[in-house]
Amino acid sequence: MRTISDWGNYPVIEADVAGFDSVGQLRKQLEDPGELIAFGNGRSYGDASLQKRMVLTRRFSKFLSFDESSGTLCCDSGVLLSEILDVFVPRGWFLPVTPGTKLITVGGAIAADVHGKNHHVDGSFGQHILSMDIMRNDGSIITCSPTVNAEFFKVTVGGMGLTGVILNASFRLKRIETAFIREETVRAANLGEIMDCFEVSVGWTYSVAWIDCLAKGDSMGRSIMMRGEHAQTHELVSPTHKHAPLKVNKGMQLAVPFRFPNFALNPLSMKAFNFAYYNKCRPGTHQHLVDYNSFFYPLDAISNWNRIYGKRGFTQYQFVIPKEAGREGMARILKRITDSGLGSFLAVLKLFGEQDSFMSFPMEGYTLALDFPISQKAMELFKELDAMVADYGGRLYLAKDSRMDAAMFEKTYANADEFRQAVTLLNEGETRFASLQSKRIGITN
Repeated sequence: MRTISDWGNYPVIEADVAGFDSVGQLRKQLEDPGELIAFGNGRSYGDASLQKRMVLTRRFSKFLSFDESSGTLCCDSGVLLSEILDVFVPRGWFLPVTPGTKLITVGGAIAADVHGKNHHVDGSFGQHILSMDIMRNDGSIITCSPTVNAEFFKVTVGGMGLTGVILNASFRLKRIETAFIREETVRAANLGEIMDCFEVSVGWTYSVAWIDCLAKGDSMGRSIMMRGEHAQTHELVSPTHKHAPLKVNKGMQLAVPFRFPNFALNPLSMKAFNFAYYNKCRPGTHQHLVDYNSFFYPLDAISNWNRIYGKRGFTQYQFVIPKEAGREGMARILKRITDSGLGSFLAVLKLFGEQDSFMSFPMEGYTLALDFPISQKAMELFKELDAMVADYGGRLYLAKDSRMDAAMFEKTYANADEFRQAVTLLNEGETRFASLQSKRIGITN
């Protein structure tokens, strides 16, 4: 038995865990009856990859093939996005889609169908998968793609690991000339201004905004947008960068050595941080040339940053609401959060493009993600927010969720019942894929 949790350190459970190095070892593990779930690098926030019995995928992590002409990479599911970047950025390739951390596995990226700052242009990670192999609960292997075994492919992308263990996947990387991003920062005085900024930034490949979710009144929703493009070689200024355009020096790696006491994060300290962060960016638009790590993965430079929330742990409340309801809905929801005084200093706003996938989180609209320390008051607030999100036709992100109930899931995911039926059919037999989350929200019994 091992004490284990996902990134939010909530919940923390005791589980039987075992890794595997080969398909044969995994098949042998599946011969034991009961419920189990795959676990990658533990970067989902809640309980989507937690279960009393867990299969660890990180040891299954080889690069299988790469086509230099097309950029098509095939790799095992336990490979981290960071490992792909370390190998292929120096060769002039980048990920088609990446979330705000590179420390997730390829299997996890598919199961959660992760999105990034370029969703309005390039969609989610699953939309770039060409094919993949999945081991079913009976030990058989299914090869699937958007055209081969397409129904199985459809329920696996965004299916939170409930259809089987993803073994490997093929997808195309993106050509780049440099390892740098041409970034523009824009300071917005309130929610209306930042939403205007998103509307006029749709021509940028990447866009995201940090939002002060504690500011009130006319300043509610004041923000800093970061939008960017992969820099071309002629845009590099430094002689060092010009000489090695695809090389990035490793910056200083900081670490949080212990769990902070619960009182360290409080409305006063968060308000002070938000004030300082907002005012470090001068009014107007400013251009910078930054390396890809600084632009995409600023928090990855701080090891174990989740410890700042203390032993109680935290959850990330991430929701999306349709674009047509975006301004009214976001203003109403944000006001409720600011009024509660529970807002976080890690609050991220993005604009999604169109997507109509079977179980994936994104839809055309605005998404806001906020971290909250676990508390009874926060749980009560989430119930209120759930009702508002549902009223506006939105939904919550399963990869971040640790407390949504079955009624909310059923109401906000249009294909919830069909997905439940598919998982039930695929789980026929003595071995079944299920997680604490899938049982909590009624996908599995």
